[in-house]
Amino acid sequence: MDVDSFFEALENQYVNKLPFVVYSRPINSIVKCWLQEDDTTYHTENFTESGFVFSPFNLDDKSILLPQEKCEHYALKLDNFDVVPPKNDFKIDASNKNEHIHLVTKGIDAIKNKDLEKVVLSRNVKTPTNTSQPLETFKQLFNTYKNAMVYCWYHPKVGLWLGATPELLFKIEGKQLTTISLAGTQPFVANKKVIWTNKEIEEQQIVTDYITHQIQPYTTAINVSAVETVRAGNLLHLKSRIISYISTATSLKSVIEALHPTPAVCGFPKEDAKKFILEHENYKREYYTGFLGELNLKQAKTRNTNRRNVENNAYAVVKTQSNFYVNLRCAQLQYNVALIYVGGGITKDSVAENEWEETVNKTKTIGSILN
Repeated sequence: MDVDSFFEALENQYVNKLPFVVYSRPINSIVKCWLQEDDTTYHTENFTESGFVFSPFNLDDKSILLPQEKCEHYALKLDNFDVVPPKNDFKIDASNKNEHIHLVTKGIDAIKNKDLEKVVLSRNVKTPTNTSQPLETFKQLFNTYKNAMVYCWYHPKVGLWLGATPELLFKIEGKQLTTISLAGTQPFVANKKVIWTNKEIEEQQIVTDYITHQIQPYTTAINVSAVETVRAGNLLHLKSRIISYISTATSLKSVIEALHPTPAVCGFPKEDAKKFILEHENYKREYYTGFLGELNLKQAKTRNTNRRNVENNAYAVVKTQSNFYVNLRCAQLQYNVALIYVGGGITKDSVAENEWEETVNKTKTIGSILN
């Protein structure tokens, strides 16, 4: 299928108000789309199905599933789309600055009172945009953010979301579990030496320690890489990669519940931080800081194990693969308005004004494309 036919199918799906997702994983020139045949809202609770899952921050709410068997699937291989670059004239909306600073101050006080060790606090920003052409926005995201999972997801009964997230929640290939610890944020400045504060280093270590502790009951041979600085668009983060092997009796749902939400999007201790967020943020995150991705897709590989009798000893090894990305740097589009979701990790060393500036920098990832 060529590019024109690929996006014509997607446009028809959107015009006919039928669910779809189009996406590309990080450092990947493959663009995939799933087109659901009806407008039914399918859910998953046990994560045993095969499909594309879109899950909320609060798993007490239901995860949406585009079932594999109910969708048509297409893929493209290309480096860039031929689109006009955005004007990059995004204007910062500072109307809720005082409200966010007040929220962050509450979080800092809770940490100083020993109620929490860390909490991630967020807000959303409204900006006008053209919601009739979300696929053009997706193309801009694909061209701009090569190190991110970029996507456009639509369900007429749920909503329209776009994003460019740099954060893998986890990936499972066969029995191998890969996840990352991503935290700390500063703007990227060309030719400037990167210096991380103790606050940012501590924040990233909290996430790493949490992940390794959470997966211990379900995995073996846990290996943590050295911390490195990575770039995601106009931002820099601290990152570690964590690889382990899932025990035979472990279910996918157990791994999800162990890892989601991570301290990078919620806080620590998890349940206390989550409760603080639900009580104090004064808006519902919905699918922001939830996760999305391919669920239980089967991949077959043929292997030969006997040189003397290759033909008779060839066999197919079927591996199940899941890969989920945390829904960061995202926006919900509705009625020619985009709600851009942004947040930041709060620790005892946080400064409320600086946390506001961090969320401002994060709005530019999606905001500059939407305009």
